[in-house]
Amino acid sequence: MVTTSPTAQPVTLRGSGVVLQPMGLEHVDPLTEVGLDPELWRWIPSPVTTRTEMEAYVSQALDEQERGVSLPFVIVTNPLNRIVGSTRYGNIDLANRRLEIGWTWVAASHQRSAVNTEAKLLLLTHAFETLQVNRVELKTDALNGKSRAAISRLGAVQEGIFRKHIVTASGRVRDTVYYSVIDTEWPTVKERLEQWLRR
Repeated sequence: MVTTSPTAQPVTLRGSGVVLQPMGLEHVDPLTEVGLDPELWRWIPSPVTTRTEMEAYVSQALDEQERGVSLPFVIVTNPLNRIVGSTRYGNIDLANRRLEIGWTWVAASHQRSAVNTEAKLLLLTHAFETLQVNRVELKTDALNGKSRAAISRLGAVQEGIFRKHIVTASGRVRDTVYYSVIDTEWPTVKERLEQWLRR
């Protein structure tokens, strides 16, 4: 008997304070309004500094979605309905039941809030409970101590460092740290995220 595997289709993920909506070209202007702060792109290999670059960023994400390897979202606050950032499933490989969560940035006005925590909970829940993946991968610049601490606090396991992994736009050669959460760890990670949101 042949079973049908879930497919990664554009979907809206709703939480109490955050809604993740499928990204579209209509979001270029609102993303530009909140997303050109240089600090947001400090650890990103190719920073976005202009509306033209934001349009290219969105277009590339949509091209990857068309090819079935990414699902990009805009992060919208609820109930204010204001776009405050973006995030993405990337490197989707449902044949091997894995994907990556990343490409996440949140406007300075909503950092150190519950926005990123709830966004991660929504993405991980959909990945493990609807798409039925075995593993979710996360990665960050080895020099980004804040991101590394946040990913570890989430409960993800550091798997290794890819040395001299990426040449950034500035010419710096970046080492990349890889983490994962696997399906057997998901219940513990989910409880941890839900506890943070209840605080």
